Order: sequence, then C-alpha cells, then structure tokens
Amino acid sequence: MKRAFFFDRDGVVNVSPGAGYVLRKEDFFFNDGVVELLAWLKEEGFILVVVTSQQGVGKGLMSMEDLNGIHAFMQEELAKKGAAFDAIYSCTCLGSDPGCTCRKPSAEMVLKAAEELDLDLSGSWLIGDHDRDIQMALNAGVPKTIRVLGDQHAPLVEATHVVNAVAEVLPWLQARGV
Repeated sequence: MKRAFFFDRDGVVNVSPGAGYVLRKEDFFFNDGVVELLAWLKEEGFILVVVTSQQGVGKGLMSMEDLNGIHAFMQEELAKKGAAFDAIYSCTCLGSDPGCTCRKPSAEMVLKAAEELDLDLSGSWLIGDHDRDIQMALNAGVPKTIRVLGDQHAPLVEATHVVNAVAEVLPWLQARGV
C-alpha cells in the first residue's frame, strides 16, 4: 500500500476564485509554491490525488467537458515540472442534491481513491482550506491534515497543522523529514 497526499483544488492547488468558479483554463492560476510541493512529494514517493467539489457543473455554469479541459490543462502544466497528479476525483453535485453521496465532508472520494490506487490512508495526508476538507479527511481515516488559512473564516474543525499560504507547506514538511 502507498501513502498519498490528497489536495483540495480551489484555494489549495489553484488560486481561489472567491465566491465564483474557475470556468475556463484561462482563469486557472497555480498557488505560489504548489508546483514545487507536488514535485517534491512525487520524488518522496507519495501518490498525489485531487479531491474537489465542482458544483459549477451541477449549476450548469460549465459542462463536464469544460471541467475535464481545465484538469487536462492543469495536468499538462504540472507534467512539465514532474508534478502531475496521479488521480483526480470530482463531485459535481449541487449542495442541495439529497441523493448526493460524494459531496464533502463525505469520505466517498477519498475512499474511492484508496480502493482504486491501493492507498494506506493511515499514512496519508490531506491539504485543504475549508472545514469540509478537513472533516472529509477525518471521516475517511486520514489522520494528518494541513489547513491553508488564506482569507477563509475561522476554522471549526481542527487540522493537524495550519499554514497561512500553500508556499509554507514544503519547508514545513522538509523540516520535519516527512
């Protein structure tokens, strides 16, 4: 079994669009330090997985083809630096959909990744910027979490470690020999 780092997308991998959505690849910008972090984690042997809620699809603001295009662009840019994700899991349901089983803080995306990629969740990490991300990790049995504060509200779900920006994660991990 392999260890993984799970990443929320908007606000962690890329600059948060605020209250809106990244609807085109032209509006997708990597957060400072994330490419270097991903490349280092790959070198250290971690499996890299995106777990993202993208209800812009459910709202009809973009199609699955649009979302897949944004992810293809992200992967192409990351591959140039040896930092591409091993898998991407997206929940495109609306928050109001009573039949949805994958929306955060549900553990479904993480558990699906663990099954499909043979992951050891007890040795894995999750990096997110909202309570729902950290709670998803806890619900899935991922014990180590890093919260990126950014300009988000005061957290209610406690993470293992807190940083102000994604660029702080790599030096913190390196200092601890992760």
